[in-house]
Amino acid sequence: MTKTVIIDGMMCKHCAASVKKALEAIDGVTLVDVDLENKKATVSLSADIANDVIEKAIKDEGYTVTKID
Repeated sequence: MTKTVIIDGMMCKHCAASVKKALEAIDGVTLVDVDLENKKATVSLSADIANDVIEKAIKDEGYTVTKID
């Protein structure tokens, strides 16, 4: 299962690295690919993770989730 997360506020590679690290820390996340240019992260999951868990991890880093597909 994968989810695409649209993130507002990422502006540099440091931002992308912070988001990647936060998402990788979630239990059940197996792979994270952050696309800085398109302001999104593709998250591969080994278990069903609620969108609010993903959103909180990103928000705690100082960024805003605008959409999760």
